[in-house]
Amino acid sequence: MTAPLTIRLHPNDNVVVARMDILLGTKVEGEVASATRVPPGHKILTRAIKKGEPLRKYNQIIGFATEDMTPGAHIHTHNCVMGDFERDYAFCTDARPTEYAKPPAIFQGYRRADGRAATRNYIGIVTTVNCSAATSRMIARHLEPLLGAFPNIDGVVPLTHGGGCGMASSGLEMDVLRRTLAGYTRHPNMAAVVMLGLGCESNQISGLMNAEGLKEGPKLIPMAIQDEGGVSKTVMRAVGFLKELLPETNNVKREAIPASELILALQCGGSDGYSGISANPALGAAVDLLVKNGGTAVLSETPEIYGAEHLLTRRAVNRAVGEKIVQRIKWWEDHCAKTGGEMNNNPSPGNKAGGLTTILEKSLGAVAKGGTTNLVDVYEYAQPITAKGFVYMDSPGYDPVSATGQVAGGANVLCFTTGRGSVFGCKPTPSLKLATNSALYRRMTDDMDINCGTIVDGEETIQDNGRRIFELILKTASGHKTKSEVLGIGDDEFEPWKIGATM
Repeated sequence: MTAPLTIRLHPNDNVVVARMDILLGTKVEGEVASATRVPPGHKILTRAIKKGEPLRKYNQIIGFATEDMTPGAHIHTHNCVMGDFERDYAFCTDARPTEYAKPPAIFQGYRRADGRAATRNYIGIVTTVNCSAATSRMIARHLEPLLGAFPNIDGVVPLTHGGGCGMASSGLEMDVLRRTLAGYTRHPNMAAVVMLGLGCESNQISGLMNAEGLKEGPKLIPMAIQDEGGVSKTVMRAVGFLKELLPETNNVKREAIPASELILALQCGGSDGYSGISANPALGAAVDLLVKNGGTAVLSETPEIYGAEHLLTRRAVNRAVGEKIVQRIKWWEDHCAKTGGEMNNNPSPGNKAGGLTTILEKSLGAVAKGGTTNLVDVYEYAQPITAKGFVYMDSPGYDPVSATGQVAGGANVLCFTTGRGSVFGCKPTPSLKLATNSALYRRMTDDMDINCGTIVDGEETIQDNGRRIFELILKTASGHKTKSEVLGIGDDEFEPWKIGATM
């Protein structure tokens, strides 16, 4: 059976979405014919509308008409804009008891000495400041040739960034940076870490370790370049320390661990008009399976749930959790006002080319990654994630910054949906790329791990695709390499959130 030319997401919608390139005059629904050529993923009006009236997709408002329009019009940035309207937060009205799977699914992971579960086995070099970035890469280059004799070590990750100095020595921005660095330092996927500073920076190693309760030991080695006598001596000493740890680091064996110990980070980037139709809801179906197996999934990117936050407050397990979401939205509105920005600076040019018109439309599709189970907690950026179930972490919408916060919080697997073709890795956490459309999957096969375009093509249901994603998550957590891991991507995507001024 041939799939229809367009996708209707809800009977109350006044737009449909093009499955393919729609030519002028093509009938798309009943007697409605396209008034112009419409690219794949873009929207077509199916009912007459007056200027100022809402345009609806997912049975939700995605924008307002800038002019009177007749059925068949191509709906996009030239005739649909943002507008203010009341959201009904209806706290907790959609919260329901979760039906847990018995017995839970399992994966083959590493059990650390402190009881935590790891999906990978890396050595990390965590830099406290940009001034130690080059030295950290030198240490990694000296150590990597030795790893051939240690097959159970996945690699060396030099985590470099642009901050650590030119900032206040205390306050929100320093707290966030230290929390992020500490999260990577104690991440279960890190078997051993060198914490590397220059020596004179604002973000002193001693201050970081005291603030975050980190203790020096055989598997956490703090070093400052100035104290060691320069770059060459620092590299030699760090490599010497780590060489001694290689045999023990390699001495690990995967074992059966319940899926309840997985923390799955949810990301989307390079989104298109299909993101909220295929990959995002399919990932949401996988999230529901993970939660029912006792695991945790972490949705983030606050500027990209803007306008759809009411769908999350309704699923909050209690009002206090729902109010945390609203508080973060208000913080972002205030933050944008102070910095001369606006929440609708999204979607990006690439998003718009793919059919997304407003941040409302993008957000409504983005929240679908979170599935349908209860929202059980809300976290600040990079805070340790301790709750089981579906949770939220406040972060910017910029993918590397957002994912960095999630991994710092403890995420040991990551799923990244994309419609335009984002290439993303996130060491030490494996990153799976989910293509929203089959054309992208065929064009970038070496980068995409799973094709969700089969949903758009009418070949697979959301639930069936979600089951495939869930099974791939378990397989990846058990050691199967993602496409980004095969390509060696993931060293440069570490990007802590810079909130304050650079001084």
